[in-house]
Amino acid sequence: MGAAAPDNDPYAYMEEIEGARAMEFAKAENARSLPQLQNDPRYAGLYADALKIATAKDRIPNVGFAGEGGALRDYWQDAEHVRGVWRTTTLASYQSGDPEWKTLLDLDALSKAEGKNWVWKGADCLRPDDRYCLVSLSNGGKDAVVVREFDTQAGRFVDGGFTLPEGKHRFDWIDKDTLFVVTDWTKDAVTTSGYPYIAKLLKRGQPLASAKQVFAGQKTDGGYGVQSIVLRDASGKVEAVVIQRPLDTFNAEYYLLSGDRPLKLDLPKKSSVQGLVSGRVLVSLEEDWAARNLKEGDLVDFDLAAFRRKPDALSPTLVLRPTMSQSVEQVATTKNRLVVTLLDNVKGQVLSFQRKGAAWTSSGLDLPKDSTIGIASASDADDRLIVNVQSFLTPNSQWLADASGGKPAQLRTLPARFDASKFVTEQFWATSKDGTKVPYFVTHAKDMKLDGSNPTLLNAYGGFLISQSPAYSGAIGKLWLEKGGVFVVANIRGGGEFGPRWHNAGLKLKRMAVYDDFFAVSQDLIDRKITNPKKLGIMGGSNGGLLMGVALTKRPELYNAIVIQVPLFDMIGYDHIGAGSSWIGEYGDPKVPEERAMLMTYSPYQNLKPGQPYPRVFIETSTKDDRVHPAHARKAAARLKEYGYDYLYYENIDGGHAAAANLNERAMRQALEYTYLQQRLMD
Repeated sequence: MGAAAPDNDPYAYMEEIEGARAMEFAKAENARSLPQLQNDPRYAGLYADALKIATAKDRIPNVGFAGEGGALRDYWQDAEHVRGVWRTTTLASYQSGDPEWKTLLDLDALSKAEGKNWVWKGADCLRPDDRYCLVSLSNGGKDAVVVREFDTQAGRFVDGGFTLPEGKHRFDWIDKDTLFVVTDWTKDAVTTSGYPYIAKLLKRGQPLASAKQVFAGQKTDGGYGVQSIVLRDASGKVEAVVIQRPLDTFNAEYYLLSGDRPLKLDLPKKSSVQGLVSGRVLVSLEEDWAARNLKEGDLVDFDLAAFRRKPDALSPTLVLRPTMSQSVEQVATTKNRLVVTLLDNVKGQVLSFQRKGAAWTSSGLDLPKDSTIGIASASDADDRLIVNVQSFLTPNSQWLADASGGKPAQLRTLPARFDASKFVTEQFWATSKDGTKVPYFVTHAKDMKLDGSNPTLLNAYGGFLISQSPAYSGAIGKLWLEKGGVFVVANIRGGGEFGPRWHNAGLKLKRMAVYDDFFAVSQDLIDRKITNPKKLGIMGGSNGGLLMGVALTKRPELYNAIVIQVPLFDMIGYDHIGAGSSWIGEYGDPKVPEERAMLMTYSPYQNLKPGQPYPRVFIETSTKDDRVHPAHARKAAARLKEYGYDYLYYENIDGGHAAAANLNERAMRQALEYTYLQQRLMD
């Protein structure tokens, strides 16, 4: 388990994921809490609505390009396929509106045959034809997966093909008979946060024990384990293999694999290798590169030949420098184009870049404005893209775009899950404690009265460079807006809404800026007479669950409902719980006195006190969450219980870090949440 829990923690036993005492606690809490929500007359209707939305047949398939012949593949779940099917169709068939699907792999059938609760974790296929794929399967939703090679043409797993036993692997195809594999080759060949750090080349038919080592990080490395970035040209030929050795959550060293020798690359520690197109290696910067006169947020490129020839003396060229209101969200490559999605004041756009001579020229794609735009798939065979567009009130739509020009064509649009005509979304700005302006979106009824009486749900995340841009949620529309609620998303620091500077402003010793931003938005909602503390509820998960815990302990008087989903909570012990030490780059190290002192000021577990005006909170977690770990939620509940507070607790025995292993479980979790929110904010 690592180091002993600090301060003689009486609830340290909760850190044994499936320990008898911990499971007994979880089951007793479920038995106490669930009836208080499920016996509410509203629960059954909310569950039925949530399940109908989750299992609807008219959802948009999340298709991606596969191979050179215009095939599409997706992974699909519905009421008949609870665990899901991996399937394929042609682009022409898909464009007809009534595609003929061919099942590649049925996870319900496989789970039944093998007596497992398999959860799909994706397939990595060998370019250019994508026939052979490494399929990752998780038992119950854990991050740890079993990997098996699948032949999509034959429709079955390959006899004697590549396999990896359960673990947090990192792998990539080099060619049909060679894999780059990072795994726990021995039981202790993992970092302190549980991720593998030794890379080997594995040949077809070779036992794992015979694989050839090509790189090793160190046991004390943070982050998510050593991994590879295989750079291929448009035909699928490997042009370079880059190895990323994470030092902590955001800092890494990069190496170029030359034969079987790693050569260190002259790149900043906070940068990301994004791809290869037109003979240029693309890298985004998350910190200033002063020696090259480059800034955090810049997108740069390198000549491939020079990159290989002089990895220790790289010469970057600026491709794109976002303005202060912009952020590069995604970088993708097609056969001939570089494609970038940008946020500008948290509203999306897409730029397509073409290399002409020694320079890039760019043009915008003609997609809906005031939306969140995401690239779902970029073709290697041509310049086509599949793009998703959505906003709070506009259902997701799926577009086929050509990065080389022409008007994008809409492929699908999600039917409305609620009547959006009665609502409007506005963007406001709050002023944080240090004067920083923080944007937030409010979705509300057009006839909302500014009398402070509106039941309001505020959501935020504030970490890991992750942006919270406008997203359509049928569940929020149906289970909250239509019931008379107001929904708010705050774009607080720590996220990526304004690029790396917005994230870096909330790291480690600067963490309080994240929480000050959240409290400023909360207060602004009250000052604008949208709501009042008795009608204001908040919800967040994972790092957002930590945010909820900080709000509970620092400013309980602002809120009457707090949904704390799969949270971090014990920030003094987090580095030895689950994958905790992989996030030291975000939060700081409890073993460093200055950083520990900062963590102590806000760690919810250590800051819970008796006799405070805490609202009745709802804490949710999953036994199978091997990322954050259910101990955080369990310890939070145990301490609240010890101090005599009233609270609700639900631990899903399956589900992984999403806290739901299938669509039924997701619907149940949503129904529980909105029953609780209606009890607290509408009754």
